[in-house]
Amino acid sequence: MNFLKRTHYCAEVTKDLIGQDVVVCGFVQKVRNLGNLIFIDVRDRSGIVQIAMNSKTDEKILDLAQQIRAEFVVSVKGQVKRRDSVNKTISNGDVEIYVSELYIVSKAQTPPFEVTDNINAKDELRLKYRYLDLRSSQMQKTLMLRHKVVKAAHDYYDKNGFLEIETPMLIRSTPEGARDYLVPSRVHQGCFFALPQSPQLYKQLLMVAGYDRYMQIARCFRDEDLRADRQPEFTQIDLEMSFVDEDDVMTINEGFIKHLFKTVMNIDVQTPFKRLTYKEAMDRFGSDKPDNRFGLELVDLTEILKETEFKVFGEAISKGGSVRAINVKNSADVLTRKEIDKLTDIVKTYKGKGLAFSRFVNGLVSSSFEKFLTESEVKKIHEKLDFKDSDVILIVADANNNIVYDCLGNLRVHLGKKLNLIPENTFSFLWVTDFPLLEYDEEEKRYVAKHHPFTSPKLDQVDMLETDPENVLASAYDMVLNGYELGGGSIRIHDRELQQRVFKRIGLSQEEAELKFGYLLEAFKYGVPPHGGMAYGLDRLVMLMANKDSLRDVIAFPKVQNSGELMSGCPAPVDEVSLKELGLKK
Repeated sequence: MNFLKRTHYCAEVTKDLIGQDVVVCGFVQKVRNLGNLIFIDVRDRSGIVQIAMNSKTDEKILDLAQQIRAEFVVSVKGQVKRRDSVNKTISNGDVEIYVSELYIVSKAQTPPFEVTDNINAKDELRLKYRYLDLRSSQMQKTLMLRHKVVKAAHDYYDKNGFLEIETPMLIRSTPEGARDYLVPSRVHQGCFFALPQSPQLYKQLLMVAGYDRYMQIARCFRDEDLRADRQPEFTQIDLEMSFVDEDDVMTINEGFIKHLFKTVMNIDVQTPFKRLTYKEAMDRFGSDKPDNRFGLELVDLTEILKETEFKVFGEAISKGGSVRAINVKNSADVLTRKEIDKLTDIVKTYKGKGLAFSRFVNGLVSSSFEKFLTESEVKKIHEKLDFKDSDVILIVADANNNIVYDCLGNLRVHLGKKLNLIPENTFSFLWVTDFPLLEYDEEEKRYVAKHHPFTSPKLDQVDMLETDPENVLASAYDMVLNGYELGGGSIRIHDRELQQRVFKRIGLSQEEAELKFGYLLEAFKYGVPPHGGMAYGLDRLVMLMANKDSLRDVIAFPKVQNSGELMSGCPAPVDEVSLKELGLKK
């Protein structure tokens, strides 16, 4: 055996061990050869410790030390001594190990980038050599945080009576929502399994089976375009409960968040969380996942301008849209005409036709629209927006309210960051409730489920499914943190007849419903407890807790923009024999 058995992790070597012999094992962070003195920083997942050699050290050890370079793997035995000069950048910078035995366990080539706390390399290079990137203390701290989050979830839900039950990874394809990843069957040629987008139907069937409280750390897959907070494979903290209403599900999950943040980060989260209806969230923040850590709330000017002769505003209102604004207080020195032009470009990326503005500078107002309005309309707008010197009003009008919300909601967040309005190190939780059950898909010319087709409508609105579908509300709820949807869920439909009515409303014939979801409908014949649940995006939760900007930073081996993995080179072609066995090639 060419190494010594570890007695301590590097960061465990502290002044409490002075005078004792210890063995540490790890990677070489840095070598400082001063001739008669050699210092080597050894790193493992806990941290760094310095080992030291001098003229009194055995010559064989000194000769071996001369060969050592960064990222060599070493095993070291020695006595812990107090350092002459303290390194305050590490927790045990007041001690070092005076070497008595040294082994080079594995040599390393010069790495393509230096493994440090803050790696200065392009993302593509870091991901190609991900195993090196993962050696950095930042990545290791993040993945250890992820481990603690998962453990806290297991502990909390177990304590509250939830059973962890695995659901299948190879399931029937149900093409509703995102595209499925398909897996060809060798045995049933021409047929395909799908990888689960979520365990939704299986966890409902577990409620039918009487398991009452289920949870799972579930792997999920969606074949969709990537972005900073989305990956094709991801992990959910998934749960379901029987004989519950919305309040029950929200209360148990507020308890989880409180437990999680106290256990993992020693942060006291205040409960219950604030609740906003979907309508209030959209009207005030232009988003169904609002960041309420700062102001810049939307103000509806539609009533003031409903009879305006200004065509841009008037046409938007007459076609069923709206005119809304935000007042960016004390910002006129930053939001110059040039900067407002840049904001206009942002608005256009969200399908907005333009951005109207008024700037109040040194008692004078310059505006792109006020000259087209009556004096009364201008006065009412100023009053409603509390428009004062140094303020800037930004207005979006459109016949489609969703475009108005998208433009101002995203503009609000952009300005919050640009103007440093968002407090750091703050976790602001809230619930968004009372979502629409359905939304109209212009491309497919039919109603589709806002969440998924198993979400229960408000029971007092069931009869509106056929007569007024757009105004039917769902028994659904999303947990939001700092402008991100942290998790979401709903009370499910447990009545077979109601489930079929919802299927029909979204354009599924009875035959199609049976083909796609027949096993669920069959199960509903045999008694179904009322049930509901939710799922958290584990990756996103860890990302926010770790204060990272991308899911890549909290996943060990993530995918890139084209859904490939640079390190292993997947996806990749397979040999013709395999394709023939699967019936994909003759």
